[in-house]
Amino acid sequence: MTINSPDHPASYRDPAGFIFRRDGLVYRRVNSVYAEDYRLLMDSGLYNKLVSAQLLIPHDEVGEAEGTEDGPDYYKTLLPLQLPVISYPCEWSPDQLRDAALLTLDVLRTAVGYGMILKDATPRNIQFLNSGAIFIDTLSFERYDPGRPWIAYRQFCETFLFPLILHHYFGQGVHRTIAAYPEGMPAGTLLPLLPFKSRFRAGIWLHVILPGRIVTSGAKPGRKISFDKQKLLLLVGNLEGLLRGLRTEAPRAAGWSRYYSETVMSQAYVQAKEKLFREMIAAIEFGSALDIGANDGYFSKILAEKKASVIALDDQWACVGTMYRTASAASGGHIYPLCADIADPTPASGFAHAERASFTERAQCDLVVALAVVHHLVLTRNIPFGLLAGYLAGLTRRWLVIEFVPISDEKAAALVRDKPVFHKPYDASAFEAQLALLFSIEKKETIPGTERIIYLMHKKVAEL
Repeated sequence: MTINSPDHPASYRDPAGFIFRRDGLVYRRVNSVYAEDYRLLMDSGLYNKLVSAQLLIPHDEVGEAEGTEDGPDYYKTLLPLQLPVISYPCEWSPDQLRDAALLTLDVLRTAVGYGMILKDATPRNIQFLNSGAIFIDTLSFERYDPGRPWIAYRQFCETFLFPLILHHYFGQGVHRTIAAYPEGMPAGTLLPLLPFKSRFRAGIWLHVILPGRIVTSGAKPGRKISFDKQKLLLLVGNLEGLLRGLRTEAPRAAGWSRYYSETVMSQAYVQAKEKLFREMIAAIEFGSALDIGANDGYFSKILAEKKASVIALDDQWACVGTMYRTASAASGGHIYPLCADIADPTPASGFAHAERASFTERAQCDLVVALAVVHHLVLTRNIPFGLLAGYLAGLTRRWLVIEFVPISDEKAAALVRDKPVFHKPYDASAFEAQLALLFSIEKKETIPGTERIIYLMHKKVAEL
């Protein structure tokens, strides 16, 4: 079959080319309209510079592979380095968004030195690999025109800078802001939300108030704006300085980010659970894992010791930020911290609900780990055992390690103290009965000193 249109639904926006899948791999087709800019990217040395600095994802040119060429519009087919995990900006911590913003500016500055510029500047051009941000859109580069302003400046501010400014003043993370404004938060929306004192900050005046006034008043027709290389680099430097001065970490009082180090029942419990956990994962093989309710990444790091790609999921952005700053680097780049609520995961979105895949689709792994989360989902979120079992079976290809916390446990009891109505029976027998419909229980151990039970389960294969 000849491919002449994007089969990846997120790839329709840019006439320069598109993404398609074949035989389990993701390819990028380059259209002839982008041929001149692509040759400049490759021949100028910019591509080699960015790839050697680990700023841009590398690719191989695979030529006119069968099924990829189509008449005069076709130019090249690229096979980029395949990413183990795909995430979206609405799943990032403030630290991740800031690093993605700084990477974008670094790529921009480097490109200008080679006679090119970024024609767009959105967080969707960034993914995370080897514990750091990397630029993935090879077709975002175009020839630099010193007589034109940076056309992506407004997009950069609305999608990167403004959510970070809002977080700086209110400390609510950036994920919900980005989810609410997927195409970017306008300056006119941000400004009324900021405290009055922010108006005296030079960066707020330059990048929020002034652009808002220009949009309101309108540009004068026929006016030519001079914006040479020096001015562009000054703008980049100013944006970098502002970004580095914004707060991204959580206040010390954010206890969930210190769950395993300070707020859990006892270190004896953690050590006993770790021992059983290590024994269970030592007995199985897996190349990818999803750690639900990862907190500070304590057990994610143990999973990463087996060189598996680990999605470390938590609904607290402070936990995700902690993992990003510490656990992901310590794991050798095998941990991918994401901020999402497993009871309300990131949905499919974009045009026709198909541009961006749901978390469920992107998070399917060989092993799912759910430690100390069942009681929260069942007792607080009212998710019955059966529904929970079905969802977990949809996430894992093979294995499940899960912890059951009985109602007699002080943590579970606290959840229902003022909530008399919840799904009953809530006990180990009912839990096992529902999970056993979809999983076989390979191992079951009570954590010493507690009534908590940890299980190793294997997903049953449906009969054909």
